[in-house]
Amino acid sequence: MRYEGKMYRPPSEADAYILQATVGCSWNHCTYCDMYREKSFRVRELPEVLADVEEAGRRFGRDVEKVFVADGDALVMPTDHWLAILREVRAAFPHVRRVSSYAMARNVLEKSDDDLRALRAAGLTMLYIGPESGDDVTLKRIAKGDDAAAHVEAAKRAHAAGMLLSVITLLGIASDRAEEHARATAELVTRMDPAFVSALTVTVVPGTPLATLAKRGRFEVPPVPALLEELRTIVREARPTDAVFRTNHASNWLPLGGRLPADRERIVAVIDRALAGEVPLRSPGSRGL
Repeated sequence: MRYEGKMYRPPSEADAYILQATVGCSWNHCTYCDMYREKSFRVRELPEVLADVEEAGRRFGRDVEKVFVADGDALVMPTDHWLAILREVRAAFPHVRRVSSYAMARNVLEKSDDDLRALRAAGLTMLYIGPESGDDVTLKRIAKGDDAAAHVEAAKRAHAAGMLLSVITLLGIASDRAEEHARATAELVTRMDPAFVSALTVTVVPGTPLATLAKRGRFEVPPVPALLEELRTIVREARPTDAVFRTNHASNWLPLGGRLPADRERIVAVIDRALAGEVPLRSPGSRGL
């Protein structure tokens, strides 16, 4: 098994075998992200990837139940590459129950409906998509590359193929458009209707365009109460059918969990207590990326 550079995966994939099928991110322009900036994007040679899966199968085969396919937007791979990898994954890991990857909206939209159905039938069960915001002004500022409508259409097509979605939102990214960002993000979550929703908190990472803007006084992470207000708005106004909701990422000040809409009132009440100083927040030293 071979890995190039730093590897990243969602918190919920902590127990997954990580398979690096692509190197870097095909987009790699988001202003806040430094995860793949040291890498030049490419799709790894298929025989190398299949050899990695085979080796992992020999070493861990019966213990692996989840596979996360990296790097940043691995769905961009050609469908025939994906199908070959998924066949090898099924052969190597007899107990595998989930294969997932990061994806951009454009990755989904570039696949045909037949491609998406074939990938799902072969075992690609979940996509992690991070629109970060539902506010198109904010999306343009952060160079996300896709607008809210593209994310809605991507979700619609992924759902039609039978795939689960995990949607990632980003608190604090909108600067002076915090309210617009929070309300539009809640609407986007409603329209994408994912099975999982998570909120992260923006971090200004050295070397990113966002760090340059911060140095010039053009961006500042909002104070904690404002971040919690954003979170409160998203939780209060989002209307997914039934989604697991988490703020368990280390970037967040207030770890929360539950389901939306079932646990909305309980979660909002906890946020209100945190705003009143009645619930302890994470210490700065315990937060991270």
